[in-house]
This record gives sequence, structure tokens and C-alpha cells, in this order.
Amino acid sequence: MSGRILGIDLGEKRIGLALADEDSLSARALATIPRGRDMPADARTLRRIVEEQGIGAVVVGLPLEAGGNEGTMAIAARAWGMALASELGLPVSFRDERLSSHVAESRLGPMGGPPSRTQRARYRERVDREAAAIILQDELEARRSGEAPVRGAALAEGSSSRVDGGR
Repeated sequence: MSGRILGIDLGEKRIGLALADEDSLSARALATIPRGRDMPADARTLRRIVEEQGIGAVVVGLPLEAGGNEGTMAIAARAWGMALASELGLPVSFRDERLSSHVAESRLGPMGGPPSRTQRARYRERVDREAAAIILQDELEARRSGEAPVRGAALAEGSSSRVDGGR
């Protein structure tokens, strides 16, 4: 793999994005984009970002249940990530994202006062991209420590790179 790594916090309405160089020690929040009407629409939007930013790999947050099992949301995120790997021809790995939004909210602090609808929406977008940075930071630390990926390794169609599982 070469280039940058794109971290993704996949939500029902928005996708939080973060960026890190392959040899970087830290991830940074990049943007929050609205979800498309379907996976190919998401892939088209992400393809532009991948090309603009020189992305060589993607990490998708996997919303595991409290006990570490893959519930409905994690299964959907894994399927979306596998489809993204196929659409973009890039390696996609998955990283446990439990509590990433809570940690992101803690980092950002409270909104303060009774927020307007617009202020709430902007805050949620900030949380989404900060959560993506947390997911990507966890991935960078796991790679540095030599942590092996868990179950779920497969080849992405059209790619010679593995699609790995998270912690």
C-alpha cells in the first residue's frame, strides 16, 4: 500500500472522513459528507476524494455491539466496506468503532446553550469527522504495535490487497 489512508465513520445520514499519511503517527479530521441514495452514489463521491487526496487504503469503522459481536449495524457496515473496496479497487480494513462518537463528543466539548437546528447539524458533522479520526488513529496505533487483524479477511474484487477485519 502506498499513499494516504482514509478513515470512515459511516452513519445513516452522513459519512465522517479522516486522513493520515501511511507513515504518519496521527490522523486528522477531514470532512463530513452526506450519504448518497445508495452505495454506488457514496462510492462516486468518495472516489473524487480518494483521487484528490492520493488515498491508497481505507479504514471503515465497524460498530460492534458492547460484547464485541457483529450486530445488524456492523454487518451492514462490513457489507458497505466490501462493496466500497470493489468499487474503488482499494484495500479496505475494518476497525472497532465502539465509543468513537462518545470520545469525539468529549473531545469537542458541549455545544452550550439551547442550540438551533443548524448548530446541532454542524456539531453532529464535527462529531462524525472527529469519530473518523479516532477510528483511523486506532488503526494507525494497531499497525504500529503489529496487532493482527481479526476474522473477516478476504480479497476485494479487482484488488490484490486484503480486506481485513478490525480488532
